[in-house]
Amino acid sequence: MAAFGRFSQALLRSSLTQTRRQLSAAAASGHGEQSAKTWKILSFVVALPGVAVCMLNMYLKEQQHSHEQPEFVPYTHLRIRSKRFPWGDGTKTLFHNPHLNALPDGYEGHDE
Repeated sequence: MAAFGRFSQALLRSSLTQTRRQLSAAAASGHGEQSAKTWKILSFVVALPGVAVCMLNMYLKEQQHSHEQPEFVPYTHLRIRSKRFPWGDGTKTLFHNPHLNALPDGYEGHDE
């Protein structure tokens, strides 16, 4: 059993030294410079235009989006407050948006 352990360690050491030699030979031959140029070109030709197209898509979708407040429907299973929140007045959630998030009795500032 000990012989197997020594044999496996020897194989591991030899494979590590071979890998190190291959990596150092590749670095000495200038392979790193070529791959750096390739990634730089890909960044400017593919990545930046891709980000620009995604930003344009988001902008156009936002322009088509309606900014109307959704209709309040007082469902009994939504906006249940069994105890008050420990911040503010106790009825608003931590990230409360008065335009989109309704309170248990309706939206803020609307007397309907």
